[in-house]
Amino acid sequence: MTLRDLSPGQQGTVTAVSATGAMKRRIMDMGVTPGVEIKVVKTAPLGDPVEVRVRGYELSLRKDEAAQVQVEM
Repeated sequence: MTLRDLSPGQQGTVTAVSATGAMKRRIMDMGVTPGVEIKVVKTAPLGDPVEVRVRGYELSLRKDEAAQVQVEM
């Protein structure tokens, strides 16, 4: 399951970041690393971006970035 599949209010634990190169570095630099708890706060009306809460702060990710984050509930 990916972060993009979660609905607002759902949370899970990051298991992997499947992106490569600069995108992987950017996602991980924002604190989205394996083992961290992440919660979907809300999504925009058209689904992009997705607002998540991770490590005590809120972060907005695009749909394609959220699809690269593997989570388990």
